[in-house]
Amino acid sequence: MLEEEENQMSFLDHLEALRWHLVRSLGAITLVAIVAFLNKDFVFDQVILGPMHTDFWTYRMLCLIDDRLSLAGVLCINDIPFTLFNLDMSGQFTTHITTSAIAGVVIAFPYVLWEIWRFIKPGLHQKEKSHSRGFVIVTSLLFAIGICFGYYVIAPMSVNFLGSYQVSEMVKNQINLGSYISTVTTITLAAGIVFELPIIVYFLTSIGLLTPQFMRTYRRHSLVVALILGAIITPPDITSQLLVTFPLVLLYEVSIFISAYVIRKQLKKSAAL
Repeated sequence: MLEEEENQMSFLDHLEALRWHLVRSLGAITLVAIVAFLNKDFVFDQVILGPMHTDFWTYRMLCLIDDRLSLAGVLCINDIPFTLFNLDMSGQFTTHITTSAIAGVVIAFPYVLWEIWRFIKPGLHQKEKSHSRGFVIVTSLLFAIGICFGYYVIAPMSVNFLGSYQVSEMVKNQINLGSYISTVTTITLAAGIVFELPIIVYFLTSIGLLTPQFMRTYRRHSLVVALILGAIITPPDITSQLLVTFPLVLLYEVSIFISAYVIRKQLKKSAAL
């Protein structure tokens, strides 16, 4: 009876610890969201609406490549042929709040991850802790790379393609503000999540649920899955889909090497015992 009571108290203690980790994480997200909300001009004009400016970094790089390869302006984007509009009375205010919340999640992600790690770490064995060394740094770095890839590569190409696509010259594009922001944020966040694949493979291999042999066997199937994921997280155009599929395939190949590395490390430790 006493043992059950102690276990119950231990479980409640864990719940209390988790609650405070979640409170601090939510507090960090809220704080960053408030800062983003107060810096509306920068967040919207420079970041969210950045792909609508012809001097956006991606467009300048495309023009530079075009110039170096003497392609006569094929890659240059000198015009964004659509305008944004808002129909709902509270549309812009709601969009402001939603975008600030998304900015809070993205920027506070490393801290939130650190809080989650602080909660999980005490329950791990020493061997598991050694396998997880640098987890927060590597995961945050991969997330940041994915966010940058989505924002600077996939999002502007998708915005330009979908914004300029016309079924007829008689139909002009006027894009709803919510639709535009949903496209940009969804693509960017999806890219950040997708780039976590090597971390997922590392842990699945560490606990014995995945092997490099299995990943090599299903390499062709992974290509189909990558194409499907590319179609899901991007607008319905082949360019954006390929832009997502290529890094997914590359990440899969990198993950095979990571899985093989984990297996070799485990075999060395087993041989040393």
